[in-house]
Amino acid sequence: MKALQRVSSISLIALIFLCLAWELWLAPIRPGGSSLVLKTLPLLLPLMGILKGRRYTYQWAPMLVLIYFSEGVMRAWSETGLSAQLAVAEIVLSVVFFFAAIYYAKLSAPSRLA
Repeated sequence: MKALQRVSSISLIALIFLCLAWELWLAPIRPGGSSLVLKTLPLLLPLMGILKGRRYTYQWAPMLVLIYFSEGVMRAWSETGLSAQLAVAEIVLSVVFFFAAIYYAKLSAPSRLA
């Protein structure tokens, strides 16, 4: 279970940094950055709970990450070049986080620990 917690934490932190870098420096919608960088803020909500291994956070955070998966699919389909590649990275990170968090929540259930 420690490995699932580590994978969840790393993928969430990587997704946060990817969203920041994407909208500020790598391929912003407007030169110099865009207000779309604010999409990173919701990812900060589950961060402490994920890092501390709180089961409740692992139960709801995967649903939040589905928004980023959807954005990645949409932008990978509609954009080209670096933005499309960053969108694929967003898809991969969100899927990794989704499954690691779900399995952590499943395996940390009180009925399984007894």
